[in-house]
Amino acid sequence: MTHAATLAADPGQGDFTLRSSPLAPEAQPLIEDLIREYDARYGTTFDPAGARAEVFRYPPEAFAPPSGDFLLIRRAGETIAGGAFMRYDDDTAELKRIWTRGDLRKQGLARRIVVALEESAAALGYTRLYLTTGYLQPEAEGLYVSLGYRRLFDPAIDRALYRTLPFEKHIGAKAGQPGTTPLKEPAATPEEATERVRAAKAEHAAKIAAFVRNEAAE
Repeated sequence: MTHAATLAADPGQGDFTLRSSPLAPEAQPLIEDLIREYDARYGTTFDPAGARAEVFRYPPEAFAPPSGDFLLIRRAGETIAGGAFMRYDDDTAELKRIWTRGDLRKQGLARRIVVALEESAAALGYTRLYLTTGYLQPEAEGLYVSLGYRRLFDPAIDRALYRTLPFEKHIGAKAGQPGTTPLKEPAATPEEATERVRAAKAEHAAKIAAFVRNEAAE
């Protein structure tokens, strides 16, 4: 079932921002291109089953209000950018699935999506955003730093010893406040970092699945 709903329009480009779902037809260009890109960059690093298992690690219901959101930018009948967030804890939303179509990158679309997600998360009452990006995505790291996100890792240390790079930013009622979360500790080896990340992802996925089940039961 699709949950598409127009939220905003940019008459200059003919762009529309839609609320959607990971399962909706209009979301499939984002999903499939993320899978291709993650497989090309990381292979089975984060999941033995590859990027498809990673992309579908969380239930689609996690990316729907009142605890999450899934937004797409459409232009001329095509999906050109998108992203989502889900609950991380009572105060924090976690950004996921930030994507721009390959031939339209460096045009500010990812920035527009992140800003739209920040506004949506603040409207739902979140006061902090958290995210992780892979260690082989310097362009994503640059985007988040430029938008005021604080690195939760030491950029002087080999990023392979983290595998995933965490960031935070306060929004809503706490917008502009500095972050105080301790920095992530690097692993001794890339292999140890991989195992840490896999264990953390499995634990987090179980937590999100339980939250979604509890929400549905209420």
